[in-house]
Amino acid sequence: MEASLDTGTLFLILAAAVATYLTRVGGYVLITRMKSIPPRVEAALNAVPAAVLTTLVAPAFFTGGWDVKIAMLVALAVALRFPGLVMLAAGWVAVMVCRHLFGL
Repeated sequence: MEASLDTGTLFLILAAAVATYLTRVGGYVLITRMKSIPPRVEAALNAVPAAVLTTLVAPAFFTGGWDVKIAMLVALAVALRFPGLVMLAAGWVAVMVCRHLFGL
């Protein structure tokens, strides 16, 4: 089986790489030129991790099957009490158990 990469896909990958690079460099240049970070900018920067997590988790939760939903809820419950690695392991175990028991 031969894998080929068409020019449209290659262009999309390169455009995404350039856009990512420019936004990272632009943010760095903008922040380094400020004498102090305004409170609104600081609040926006503090909201980024929650926004990124939401954009990663929400589509999987709403489009995934019951095994994914149950695993995410288990991971959420475990994350409230334990560190991240334990949460990942609990989510993985939950999805494997659901798939084994329910054949999902």
